[in-house]
Amino acid sequence: MKKFRLERKAGSSGISVLLNSVLFVLLALVFCAFIIAGVGFNPLEVYGKMFSKAFLSARGVRKAIESGLPLMLCGLGVSITFRMNLNNIGAEGQYAVGAIFGGVFSLYGPKIEGVPGILILAVCCFIGGAVWALLCAAPKAFWGVDESITTLMLNYVALILLSYLCLGPWKAKGQNVGQTEKIAEGLQIPEIAGLKVSMAFPFVLIVALLMYFFYKYTTSGYQINVIGKSLTAARYAGMNIEKNILLVLGLSGGLAGLAGFVQYAGITGRIQENMPNNAGYTAIVIAYLSRFNPLAVILVSFLFAGLQNSSATVQVMGVPAQIATMMQGAIMIIVIAGDFFLRYKIVPAKKGGKSK
Repeated sequence: MKKFRLERKAGSSGISVLLNSVLFVLLALVFCAFIIAGVGFNPLEVYGKMFSKAFLSARGVRKAIESGLPLMLCGLGVSITFRMNLNNIGAEGQYAVGAIFGGVFSLYGPKIEGVPGILILAVCCFIGGAVWALLCAAPKAFWGVDESITTLMLNYVALILLSYLCLGPWKAKGQNVGQTEKIAEGLQIPEIAGLKVSMAFPFVLIVALLMYFFYKYTTSGYQINVIGKSLTAARYAGMNIEKNILLVLGLSGGLAGLAGFVQYAGITGRIQENMPNNAGYTAIVIAYLSRFNPLAVILVSFLFAGLQNSSATVQVMGVPAQIATMMQGAIMIIVIAGDFFLRYKIVPAKKGGKSK
């Protein structure tokens, strides 16, 4: 019986990576089409309705951008840790704590409004997310505590704290749901004139560009990439692993905290009990699909937000709202499977050799 083994490919160009992703996304859509047909609906009709409402109308595009802003920032935050082979599963909680720190400033801080006030609010949200991440970074850096567990568990603490505040001392008077009073008008992020899109969108684009240049042109960005590829080589080169763990997790948490800023000051205008709404967990999928590229994170987040929004559109056809979630999961699994074929090839095993 002929034996085969896996052989790692030398490398892949950016074009081949892109084409591979597009191919396996299309395969995922074909797979989902069979599921949709299996529950009694026409896949072409469902896809047409979803994509036309989400991406082919001005209102749909605006809603996809708006819904995608927190996903973009959480995705940028999560992707930086994955680049260094760290697992930040806590973007959900960091998002919540970022919003809480922003709430402390807006509710109890000095009445500074306009551009200075908005910038201070952003810094508060960033600090909140960073502090929450550093609670996990320090044990990881100095005692080797698994960051996957600590970041995940702190999500529950943060969400309970957010729920307590929104249902308790911060709850707006006369409201039946857990949310704060409307943020002061002078702290709200304005819209781009004529486009009806929040100024938070160009802000997020600038953050993504800064992350791109950080990876490509800074010493810290270079060290993150080296540590992610080979911890042994990084130690041999004299890189400070502990410092980089603190830097990466702190920056990751801060970016997730900024998701609370754009949601609070740019979209809802209130801190709400269910504000993160699984954005931190969805960001993990987005980071993997974008291959940790900050510019790709923007595009993938936009597409995911559009898919989420389209679930309400197809409900009027009788299609279960969970179809959009199923599509997200299928795309992730199939694209990651496609990544395997991009990295490895199957070759016949040599005589006398062992398959790997």
